Amino acid sequence: MGFFFFASRAAARFLGEARITHPSVSTAALLVAAASGGGLVAYADSAGENASSEPSQEAPRKKKVVVLGTGWAGTSFLKDLDCSKYEVKVISPRNYFAFTPLLPSVTCGTVEARSIVEPIRKMLEKKRKDVTFYEAECFKIDASKKAVHCRSAVGTNFDGNGDFMVDYDYLVVALGATVNTFNTPGVMENCYFLKEVEDAQKIRRNVIDCFEKASLPNISEEEKRKILHFVIIGGGPTGVEFAAEMHDFLVEDLVKLYPAIQDFVKITIIQSGEHILNMFDQRIATFAEIKFQRDGIEVNTGFRVVKVSDDLITMKSKSLGEVSVPYGMAVWSAGVGTRPVIMDFMQQIGQTNRRVLATNEWLRVHECDSIYAIGDCASITQRKIMDDISTVFKMADKDNSGTLTLKEINDVIEDICIRYPQVELYMKSMHMLDIRDLIKDAIGDSHKESMVVDIEEFKKALSHVDSQVKSVPATAQVAFISICKRSLARVNILRFLKLCQVAAQQGHYLAECFNKMDQCKEHPEGPLRMTGTGSGRHNFRPFRYKHLGQFAPLGGEQAAAELPGDWVSMGHSTQWLWYSVYASKQVSWRTRMLVVSDWTRRFIFGRDSSRI
Repeated sequence: MGFFFFASRAAARFLGEARITHPSVSTAALLVAAASGGGLVAYADSAGENASSEPSQEAPRKKKVVVLGTGWAGTSFLKDLDCSKYEVKVISPRNYFAFTPLLPSVTCGTVEARSIVEPIRKMLEKKRKDVTFYEAECFKIDASKKAVHCRSAVGTNFDGNGDFMVDYDYLVVALGATVNTFNTPGVMENCYFLKEVEDAQKIRRNVIDCFEKASLPNISEEEKRKILHFVIIGGGPTGVEFAAEMHDFLVEDLVKLYPAIQDFVKITIIQSGEHILNMFDQRIATFAEIKFQRDGIEVNTGFRVVKVSDDLITMKSKSLGEVSVPYGMAVWSAGVGTRPVIMDFMQQIGQTNRRVLATNEWLRVHECDSIYAIGDCASITQRKIMDDISTVFKMADKDNSGTLTLKEINDVIEDICIRYPQVELYMKSMHMLDIRDLIKDAIGDSHKESMVVDIEEFKKALSHVDSQVKSVPATAQVAFISICKRSLARVNILRFLKLCQVAAQQGHYLAECFNKMDQCKEHPEGPLRMTGTGSGRHNFRPFRYKHLGQFAPLGGEQAAAELPGDWVSMGHSTQWLWYSVYASKQVSWRTRMLVVSDWTRRFIFGRDSSRI
């Protein structure tokens, strides 16, 4: 006992001295006394309090990444992004991702609507601690203040209480596109569209309404023909697939349920071009037209719709002039347009007279360092090599001799092909093995042995490269899609190609760039900088689109496909390939199982014709 008491006195004395000589020592030092007849003294130095008195080393703030949209591009970006590196906020008016290529199947009950949607929160379940989702609509992008203005998509906002603002360090715009009516009178009021899941559900209900209405006893035969006339405006992949689905629904299911009116049903496609599916190989377009003619689907090519009333569609052709046809239901699939928020943003940054945002090859919006745009709301503007030819020549001429040797050109040709992909595409189209063949055409026979070129000969060698870009198919490189946007007849090409291929690849590419942003700042992996300020290399390689093929289901368990390598396939076997590809492309095993089960149910029991 005496020993313990002595130890207690000594500890107390030590604490007092320590407080005098070291004021940072707290008087709340820990004294723990043990029971059982004595007091065991324990003293713990207050290290935690000492640390708090010094300037704390706070962890660096995470950069804020705001993603607008949950379509193909936005979802692909979020799935591949390492969200632990950023503070991520997602803003979208819909809290789900929809597999839009199967929307035509939803219109006729081949696939149920809930089978092709996946909740965003479910998709991001593993990242929910690092991702915040707001079900809201962005109505303004303020690039100067680095903020987006949003409005809640839940409930009404007449009083403005649903408005809020979100700031960002990086903004990823993936808002997609909207319907483009080309200001045709009556389209918005009288036509159905096929852009969203809700659109497909409306079409499905209206199809059944048409059949039920035509079955009433007080309807004349003329009225029945009008009510059961289904018109599809636009002969692109969406319109053709809907026409095929509608025909299958009719011959496989509805004729059994409505035998009295089956002879009054008519399906018509109106196409402004000379052929439907004019973005596909000509063999596919011809095969589709012959099959539709055999199936009784009327295809009117060379007609442009000029007006839509509640019961008449007025179309115009060069040979026949204006023609009006009665209809029961019209589906507009003639093109896509720009969302108002994107149009407003383009005016802010000086991109007027454009349909979509212009980005560089790294998907960054021009004149906006921290804003990226992917998917249908943007297009890549590929720089022309002739605009930078002097800079490229000077960079390659390391000895400043005023000429380039073959070795000097070979030293930079890889960077040139990465920065200007049209060079490589041009050489392939002209069956050139390497840069030597390209130079030979420019310098002629007299310089074949020396292979030394000056600036004028170098310009001549590359003078045809940029002009060749215009004839390159849009499927070869997404950068060239912006060239095709000048043609309204090709607007469906862009929608179909960018729907799931380009948008998804852009999202994946941009996520990879964000994931290794810090690493690539120290160790750049891109090509040499040939334009603009700065020297060295770009941080990342430019985006390159890889074409994986495109499908066109034609009904009757037949489909057409245009696959890489100029491979064209048509018929029943292609339909099974279509089933396999679309099932594998589902975003989760849940939707994959639901879609496959819907197809199986349809094979066994047919389509459901209930109006729900």
